[in-house]
Amino acid sequence: MKVSKTMIVIIFMRKNNEYDAMQRNILDMALEIHMSDPMCLIENFNEQLKVNQEALEILSAITQPVVVVAIVGLYRTGKSYLMNKLAGKNKGFSVASTVQSHTKGIWIWCVPHPNWPNHTLVLLDTEGLGDVEKADKKNDIQIFALALLLSSTFVYNTVNKIDQGAIDLLHNVTELTDLLKARNSPDLDRVEDPADSASFFPDLVWTLRDFCLGLEIDGQLVTPDEYLENSLRPKQGSDQRVQNFNLPRLCIQKFFPKKKCFIFDLPAHQKKLAQLETLPDDELEPEFVQQVTEFCSYIFSHSMTKTLPGGIMVNGSRLKNLVLTYVNAISSGDLPCIENAVLALAQRENSAAVQKAIAHYDQQMGQKVQLPMETLQELLDLHRTSEREAIEVFMKNSFKDVDQSFQKELETLLDAKQNDICKRNSEASLDHCLALLKDIFGPLEEAVKQGIYFKPGGHNLFIQKTEELKAKYYREPRKGIQAEEVLQKYLKSKESVSHAILQTDQALTEKEKQKKEAQVKAEAAEAEAQRLAAIRRQNEQMMQERERLHQEQVRQMEIAQQNWLAEQQKMQQQQMQEQAAQLSTTFQAQNRSLLSELQHAQRTVNNDDPCVLL
Repeated sequence: MKVSKTMIVIIFMRKNNEYDAMQRNILDMALEIHMSDPMCLIENFNEQLKVNQEALEILSAITQPVVVVAIVGLYRTGKSYLMNKLAGKNKGFSVASTVQSHTKGIWIWCVPHPNWPNHTLVLLDTEGLGDVEKADKKNDIQIFALALLLSSTFVYNTVNKIDQGAIDLLHNVTELTDLLKARNSPDLDRVEDPADSASFFPDLVWTLRDFCLGLEIDGQLVTPDEYLENSLRPKQGSDQRVQNFNLPRLCIQKFFPKKKCFIFDLPAHQKKLAQLETLPDDELEPEFVQQVTEFCSYIFSHSMTKTLPGGIMVNGSRLKNLVLTYVNAISSGDLPCIENAVLALAQRENSAAVQKAIAHYDQQMGQKVQLPMETLQELLDLHRTSEREAIEVFMKNSFKDVDQSFQKELETLLDAKQNDICKRNSEASLDHCLALLKDIFGPLEEAVKQGIYFKPGGHNLFIQKTEELKAKYYREPRKGIQAEEVLQKYLKSKESVSHAILQTDQALTEKEKQKKEAQVKAEAAEAEAQRLAAIRRQNEQMMQERERLHQEQVRQMEIAQQNWLAEQQKMQQQQMQEQAAQLSTTFQAQNRSLLSELQHAQRTVNNDDPCVLL
């Protein structure tokens, strides 16, 4: 939809509420037409800042209050991606996929506020800090300062962790910006109130990209906000070293009373990062998608309208004046130099070198030391190695430490680290050994409570069990330097128990002897009675056996006699049968003989007188 100039003039001439509403609606429509994409607000050409007039005209047309969200951070850290998400788009601010810085100057994108009707959300995407192609680092400071001065919510985008360098940079630019603001505040119904100095600064949202550390402090899980507060917490003390440490933190706490921290995982696999703006959510890491959603929700619900001292609410036109005022002041050279003294630079550099050295020491000891260490010498060897490496880190990063005051400070800190690690090693050994003794000797103590060893011979059993448990304790590894002392103290504390068991053992043993003597006599008498009873039973059994044998012999004799009689009868019958057979045989033989003689006689007769037969 196109809006003619005549139409806009007519709208501005109307005074009644109906036409005022129409004016706002048409201007909003025109705004949407002109800001369908972001445009450059402050150009950075040859490291010289220049305001884009077309962008100023768009700001002039916005009569609604503006919520200004600016983001600053190192180049190639994903600032533009977050700003596109705040605009509700996947594309808009340039998201490059190379190592070269892509965004130059400050770019603006005005969109309707998603939560607050009749408010405009102004997004400012800034040129990345630390571009290696820049010749003058002062240009980074200028961009940083402008983002602070123009925004109501300032997003400080860093990578992986909150370190001293990021804190120092924010501190330096904050103090510089405060001075610049004091010198060049626009005359917009100013109210000279000291409290307005801090209220002028935006809310701070610290974003940590590609965060891969554990959110733990002293072994306790913490939220991102607690991690930020801990990083900005001053130390107790009044010496110069503590004051130098506390100064940037106190300054940041003063100018940013409202702070928030978000952590972001790596968005996707390294190979897909080049196409980040075209990747759908289902191809991104779910944790990253959720973190971006929570970040946008917070910005939409908590970012306040840009307000000037005296409670003056900023609209598009006033924001345009702020841009012109601050860019002109910076371009004219009215920007204090934060590194105008070699001493101040040396102090900052050497303080940072000390912190790097201590951080390296802590990292090395954290990786190598597992408390409790078996021997003190082993721990001291690791300390000396890490100490030597820490000093090398300091020497590499230090700057004109002429009187070696910072090196001496480092040595003092390392000595304190050594004392602390030795103390913690001793405490860890003590805690581990006490827990080990409780675990090993616990069953023995429970048995003593139950009276198991309060009996004759119980003391020897107690001593034997104690020696077994001592051997088990000695076999346990990594007990540390307190191992023997803790054991001996424990055994010393149990001497009264051992003595009580011994006394009970001795008293019960004498009674047990008497009891055993009586028991032996009773057992002997009963054994004798049992022996006699056994003899009686044996004699009875022998008599019974003899009677049984006698009866058996009688029965066998009767059977034998019966068998003999039967045999005799059988023999007699057999003899009679044999005699009868013999008589029969004899008779038959005689018959045959007679018959033969008769036949012989007959034949003789026949032969002598044949007629006889006739």
